[in-house]
Amino acid sequence: MKEELALNGGKPVRERFLPYGQQWIDDDDIKSVINILKSDFITTGPTIKEFEEMVANYVGAKYAVAFSSGTAALHAACYAAGIHKNDEVITTPMTFAATSNAVLYLGGIPKFADIHEQTYNINPANIKPLINEQTKAIIPVDFTGQPAQYEEIMKIAKENNLIVIEDAAHAMGASYNGKKVGTIADMTMFSFHPVKHITTGEGGIITTNHDQYYEKLLYFRNHGISRDPKILREKNQPWYYEMHELGFNYRMTDIQAALGISQMKKLDSFLEKRKIIAEMYTKAFENCEIIIPPYQHSLSESSWHLYVIRLKLEKLRATRTEIFNALQKENIGVNVHYIPVYLHPYYQKLGYSKGLCPIAERVYEEIITLPLFPKMDERDVKDVIRGVEKVLHYFEVKK
Repeated sequence: MKEELALNGGKPVRERFLPYGQQWIDDDDIKSVINILKSDFITTGPTIKEFEEMVANYVGAKYAVAFSSGTAALHAACYAAGIHKNDEVITTPMTFAATSNAVLYLGGIPKFADIHEQTYNINPANIKPLINEQTKAIIPVDFTGQPAQYEEIMKIAKENNLIVIEDAAHAMGASYNGKKVGTIADMTMFSFHPVKHITTGEGGIITTNHDQYYEKLLYFRNHGISRDPKILREKNQPWYYEMHELGFNYRMTDIQAALGISQMKKLDSFLEKRKIIAEMYTKAFENCEIIIPPYQHSLSESSWHLYVIRLKLEKLRATRTEIFNALQKENIGVNVHYIPVYLHPYYQKLGYSKGLCPIAERVYEEIITLPLFPKMDERDVKDVIRGVEKVLHYFEVKK
């Protein structure tokens, strides 16, 4: 790369580093948090319920239950689904480790189904061979914001009496077959980490239309404790509560919820900005012989959490790592999403081995995530495009 920089006078395409993702906090967000800090409740108060109702209404779900993180929300959803020791749960390797970790927390066994070559989502055809008497649930992941193929997945689940927990950490505002993500699966998880579509700092939520899951989710996030008179053994003590389940302290705070409410008011505008940036990238790279731009399934409308390009390495005299490092030196904050989960050392110790999902492994070796977040302006986007073109042109195999 030093040689490449020398060819261009050692000057990167950008003066300041551009991260791959970043929150957008404005004065209204800050004021909303300050108002809570001045109020009577800063931990568990009425603002959480307001935030939950706002999210539920947005996606069209009957219920929403907020948690301290997306991981906590997934853990709770697996618990509500009744996953116990040695129950098997089918999921994708192309995700952050939290997806399958939530199964391990309950003693379950993650089973990884290989991905679709174009969408990078779990391939429904690869789910069926993994189903047996121990299978309890399927956890599809809406990778990059594009919903998985739920028409087929829900059919498979119904035929085999399986629960579907949708990991939509990337997909708030996305839709499938004209229906907003959040009500398609039995339970759906959204994440509010700072790089996601809206942020609460840390946080997550489960949406569902099922009464029984809703009740279990509420218990689980609050130590398994209830004050519901309908189930209490002693009903005449105003101070009385009972622990009915073994739960966790996974509560969201009113501080986080207030930020979430303020952010939700801007969600649609954030989504539109993401879409515009994605379209600019696609237009710039659609005729590039070295890049495979993201593929969009005809029934899916992505919320564009990530923009992932795939490199045709046979046309480059460089490895993916060299391309990655070169773009970083251009101050383009590229990333890679994701290392197939079962390749992590912890999963290797559990007995998972390389070669389990060959398509996911091959795709992983060829992908790079470009910066994409609403605060980017047109110049930022053009800088990324220029940086990619500059690096790829330098490393392109000359004909």
